[in-house]
Amino acid sequence: MLLIGPPGAGKGTQARYLSRALDIPHIASGDLLREHRHRGTPLGRTARAYMDQGELVPDELVVQMVIERLARPDADRGVLLDGFPRTLTQALALDSELAERGGGVTDALFLNVPTGVLVERLSGRRVCIGCQDTFHTVLQSLPFDGTCPHCGDRLVQRPDDAPSVVARRIAVYHQQTAPVAEHYRARGVLRLTDGCGSVEETRSRALKQLGLGEAPQSDRELARCDRVHSVAR
Repeated sequence: MLLIGPPGAGKGTQARYLSRALDIPHIASGDLLREHRHRGTPLGRTARAYMDQGELVPDELVVQMVIERLARPDADRGVLLDGFPRTLTQALALDSELAERGGGVTDALFLNVPTGVLVERLSGRRVCIGCQDTFHTVLQSLPFDGTCPHCGDRLVQRPDDAPSVVARRIAVYHQQTAPVAEHYRARGVLRLTDGCGSVEETRSRALKQLGLGEAPQSDRELARCDRVHSVAR
């Protein structure tokens, strides 16, 4: 299953619910890239130059990273891919790889959010350099000294969240990633979902699109925690 949409659409937040409802791993290409950057791997160093400028990481690097992740045992029953594929080339590579494994994409859930909302969400995002929790300058009351309310370390704005870079990221998305939605529309697996409103409202719409009904009662606490992290991706 795929969860696709522009930067800031809330894919990561919704993916947490969906992966629990489906009982399959949540694989976020953005998280994998940031992990490689943090560890300083060759892939991470190469990807950083692209990400800091708001550009998409080259297809061959992302495809290699995701395919390696799909080879792990916990992915045997299926996965929820978040933020991948981001280009038509990636989509075709994914389709080919899954076909070789006897599988394929069953659903491609597209979160649709207006550009103005996306810029506001992303440019106000701050990340703790210590615990890596994510916060928002508008949606939350944060300490005046710029420290993390959880661990006290410093909050920073990621380079790719600067307003000018955010605008570029969204423009790149519309130019290079929108054809992915059309690809899966043609295959009859695209599910369009309004990504505006609260986390719970978007979650409810997504679950209904996938025929899963409402979220289980055990997700209530997760919903409360994620309400303040709804712009994490």
